[in-house]
Amino acid sequence: MKYTLIAATALAAVVTLGAAVTAQESQNTYGVSIVPEWNEKGELIRPKGFRHTWVFLGSPFTPNALNGGEAGFPEYHNVYVQPDAFHAYRATGKWPEGTMFLKELQLTDKPGEEEDGSRYEVSGRGYFPGAVNGIDIAVKDSKRFADTQNWGYFNFGHHAPPYKASAPAAPAEACAQCHIDNADEDMVYVDFYKPILTPLPN
Repeated sequence: MKYTLIAATALAAVVTLGAAVTAQESQNTYGVSIVPEWNEKGELIRPKGFRHTWVFLGSPFTPNALNGGEAGFPEYHNVYVQPDAFHAYRATGKWPEGTMFLKELQLTDKPGEEEDGSRYEVSGRGYFPGAVNGIDIAVKDSKRFADTQNWGYFNFGHHAPPYKASAPAAPAEACAQCHIDNADEDMVYVDFYKPILTPLPN
């Protein structure tokens, strides 16, 4: 009985260690601590808590009123990235494996009063953010997405919440090709975010 208990305890320790090693190996696949997670179908699981812990990079805006009423994404593009990826880029100029750019779309808050869609507030004439309206994510994973220059793109819904819990990679022509053809460096439109990506001088 005593030896059986010892053997069972030892086996449990080995199993626990094995699980820890497996988790560590999985972690080491990426160069970030907040890693992309995948379900059994190979779909990206939507990350949570990004507004509280991720770095906000910026908010490009392409309203319908300035695009003939047919902007592909007429909302603010509120873009977030994991802190590790942000600091790695600032230090090296490279985005590490496992980098995720999360774009949360956000509508303007009220109909525009002018032809260009702008309206007036106490601060002046402009555009003002309102309800959120979708989530898209780009993931850097050179093993999964070698055919699209190491990045995969995912859409969790272009509408008001709730969003899908997971999403498959979009076809290359839906997202990746635009980045291949037009992005500034490594499939990322870094020029939109230069002020925050460039460290202040000492």
